[in-house]
Amino acid sequence: MSRQRKSRVEHTDNHERWLISYADFITLLFAFFVVMYAISSVNEGKYRVLSDTLVDAFSTPPKASKPIQIGEPATHLAATDHKTETQGKPQPVITLPKPSINEARMKEIAERVQTVMQPLIDKGLITVNHNKLWVEVEMNTSILFGSGSSNLERGANKPLLALADVLRTLPNYIDVEGHTDNVPINTKIFPSNWELSAARAASVVHLFSKNGVAPERMAAIGFGEFHPKVSNASLSGRRANRRVVVVILADKHARRMAEEAR
Repeated sequence: MSRQRKSRVEHTDNHERWLISYADFITLLFAFFVVMYAISSVNEGKYRVLSDTLVDAFSTPPKASKPIQIGEPATHLAATDHKTETQGKPQPVITLPKPSINEARMKEIAERVQTVMQPLIDKGLITVNHNKLWVEVEMNTSILFGSGSSNLERGANKPLLALADVLRTLPNYIDVEGHTDNVPINTKIFPSNWELSAARAASVVHLFSKNGVAPERMAAIGFGEFHPKVSNASLSGRRANRRVVVVILADKHARRMAEEAR
């Protein structure tokens, strides 16, 4: 009887072994979903940094203005071949370029001013000079103002009105410059030559404006005695330095461009 009972105990099956396999399967499945979630979850901040970096890299223009040439440039070879082919043959005559549009325009304006001012030019009271950036119409103040005054004399109207007829038809900017000699002035109206020269320039600008020259194209500038034409050591030199210069500009910034080019 004892042997039969012992045999039955040894052959009893364990029906809960499937739980071990099931637990392993669940653990692996959980690990799988954790890995999948980690892969699918994106750090928005890091993604944005990466995205911006790529955009900057592909949108930034090249830092080199020209590609790096490797080997001998093809243009050099072509030029050498052309030189070899043309040796011994007559070469075409190279002509100098024509004057610029500005220079031609300034010359045309100067000729128009000279035509209307010719009587006073012949008397040496007005001079007209030009270059490619401006035309200068220089008038001695003896025909425009009395001594120490900024009021235009009656005789000044004729030449100034004739000049206004030309300026009215032009689109150019105009600087009117007043200059004096170095003799000091100290009155209630004009404490120095700066005030006198500026007031004289303003008087000319006002007359031009009243006779159709667009005021937004004009400027009145007083230089006082600080831009003399010649030495003030003599009477004739001081007389030459007392002047008003009407500058017809090819461009609004022509004077500044000339200063920067020096």
